[in-house]
This record gives sequence, C-alpha cells and structure tokens, in this order.
Amino acid sequence: MLRIAVCDDEQEAVLAHKEATEAALLACRAIGEVVAYTRSDNLFCDIVEDGFHFDLILLDIEMPGRTGMELARELRPSLPHVKIIFITSHVEYAIDAYELSVFRYVPKNDEGKRLFSALTDAIRLLMLEDGKVYTIQTSSRLEKIPYREIYFIERDGKNVSITWENGVSRVRASLQQVYEELASEEFLFIDRGCIVNLIHVMQVKNGMVFLENGVSLPVSRSHLQQVKEEINAYWGAHL
Repeated sequence: MLRIAVCDDEQEAVLAHKEATEAALLACRAIGEVVAYTRSDNLFCDIVEDGFHFDLILLDIEMPGRTGMELARELRPSLPHVKIIFITSHVEYAIDAYELSVFRYVPKNDEGKRLFSALTDAIRLLMLEDGKVYTIQTSSRLEKIPYREIYFIERDGKNVSITWENGVSRVRASLQQVYEELASEEFLFIDRGCIVNLIHVMQVKNGMVFLENGVSLPVSRSHLQQVKEEINAYWGAHL
C-alpha cells in the first residue's frame, strides 16, 4: 500500500489536493492512504521525529514556518526515495525544485490540467519500482537487493559489482547475465562494462551520466546517442 502526504496551509487547497490524489489512486488501480497536513512543521515532526514513512508527498512551496522547499531538503535524509510534487504560483521556484530532485513541478495557474497527470505518473512509477529484488545466492550467503536501491552495475574482473544504497555487492557472473536476470526496463547499458538504473539518472551531459547520489559515469561514444534516446524515452513514459 502506498502512503501519500498532502501539505498546504490552505484548508481548501488541502481538500482539493487530497481528492485529486485519491482520484489518481483509483485511476491507477492502486491501494493507498492519503494523509493531509495544513502545517509543514507537523509533517516534518511525523517523518523525522516519529518515523512516519511516505512514498509520495504533495507540497505547496509557499507556507509559513518551513516552506515546501526547506521541508524537501530536510526530509531527504529520512526519506531518500520519496517522490515530491511541488505546487506553487511562483515560476522562479522551478529551477530550485529540480535541483532538489523533485519529481514534478506544477504551477498553480495550470494546476487543473497538470496535477492529475503528475499524480498518476508518480503513482505508476512507484508501483513499477515496488517489490522487485535481485537475489544473490551462493553456498555461504543469500542477499536480496531491491531494484530501486541499485545505482549502477559494473564489470569487476570475473565478477560483477552492484553499487546500491547499502554499499557494494559482488556476484560471480557476467554483466550480460546479470542484465538478463534483471529483465527490467529501468536498467540500461551505457558502456560495455557498465549498466545504470534509470530511476536514479538526473542528467546526461558532456558524455557523462549523472546520478542522484552524486556519482557521474562515462558513456562510451558508441553508446551515447542510443543512451540519450533511451533515457528520454523512459522519462517520457514514466516522468
């Protein structure tokens, strides 16, 4: 079940956004709980102090106390994978919102057209990410790595190194074998020796792929055009 928070200091807006979120869940045939907040400080305390988990947060940027922008920055350590949708009447905030790796920015003057689309896209991506794990099994260990926590995978001699949220795990296999076992559109070869998880790709620039964890990886010249096309296609379908 997905857990979604809606936060706006205006009660009328909170109710409207809650209704839109519930409608998006219904449209996606997803099961979810929507929790409404009218104070950003209350949402902060529930997450940081009381350990509440949310998969998606819908935030107004202009709020008293903690602004939506400040709240997004402060919540990232507690909820590194949370999807955040910003709603604001100030267009200039869009640049800062994207720097925070925010899922979507919705201007209030176009909210009617864009909010429902943003919500359904986020919910579908969460459903896509949920529940998939890659299993490493040997005679001495069994390890399960959630797909969503994998950043990239590299050839490492006769092994393969999987860099993910909890560090690096190695498996005795070829890179192609691991790719075929993953069997998921989220994973893309950017070089003969490297696969990235498109969920974490933030930018492709100057022959490099930049991931949200701060790592940058080179793209081979022979793969560059195809990598750009496939990343754009993935973003177009899911983001």
